[in-house]
Amino acid sequence: MRWPLIRYIPRSTHFRFVRWAPVAAVFSAVLIVASIGLLVFQGLNLGIDFKGGVALEIAMPRPVPLAQLRTTLDQIGAHDGQVQGFGSPNSAMVKFLPAKGENVSAASKHVEAELIKRFPDLKVTSRSEVGAKVSGELLLSGFKALGVALLLTLGYIWFRFGLSYGTGAVVAVIHDIVLTLGLLSFRHIEFSMTEIAALLTVIGYSMNEKVITFDRLKENLRKYRTTPLRDVIDLSENERLSRTIITGTTALLALGGTMAFGGPVLYPLVFTMIFGIVIGTYSSVYIALPMILIWGVKRNDEEATPIKLGAASRP
Repeated sequence: MRWPLIRYIPRSTHFRFVRWAPVAAVFSAVLIVASIGLLVFQGLNLGIDFKGGVALEIAMPRPVPLAQLRTTLDQIGAHDGQVQGFGSPNSAMVKFLPAKGENVSAASKHVEAELIKRFPDLKVTSRSEVGAKVSGELLLSGFKALGVALLLTLGYIWFRFGLSYGTGAVVAVIHDIVLTLGLLSFRHIEFSMTEIAALLTVIGYSMNEKVITFDRLKENLRKYRTTPLRDVIDLSENERLSRTIITGTTALLALGGTMAFGGPVLYPLVFTMIFGIVIGTYSSVYIALPMILIWGVKRNDEEATPIKLGAASRP
């Protein structure tokens, strides 16, 4: 049975997207400046992966008293102690940092012994220790991965569409990453290796949107050779608007359910991906395409000649 609400999505629209490009440019510039300011003066809330520390997975035969555990961590001297529900109500994740100059392994053993002493039915099921040197290398490697992803994005779109398209795509993706990092800093969301994975997912989704956008634009540029570029951009975006609404809404509904019921462990990952979908769709229209409008595109490509089967065998 066909979903009846689909019929309310308009099949033909005539929005003037390019008209609002200057307003969007100012809006994006303000957000980028604010994001950079937050990253410089406040920074990211680096997790144990990037600061060095200890993560303990614990289990109890009864629901874990999260509030009591947080109080206990403060009492036994665990710095920056965090307790989060993990999986079932009977398990949790305990994270903390060692004191300045204290060995990570020694801090882990001390806190673990104190927790078992105060909660005799507590059992440590998993232990993860990250030193400061390793955590710094992980942070550097994570941002290297983001840089490589951007270069691959530029290379692919340059090869597929041309340099002007590739430049617009990379500028748009950088815009997406900076705003996402700024939001994570503003919300003080823990930045861990999971967030690096989320940012790579944002890059992938954003690039996919750009490819679809550029493909439709290039197709219409072949059809309407004398039509002004801004009008072709408006036409292309109106033609793909219903597709964007359907696919974007589907992804947001799935992620929204995960964010609502996935618990605090999944929240940073899903929150970043939701924002990435929204900002990636926005940047496709108001960052990537205006860059092409400013840069200009080659419009004298020859139409492809259909190949007739069997023609090659004729003398």
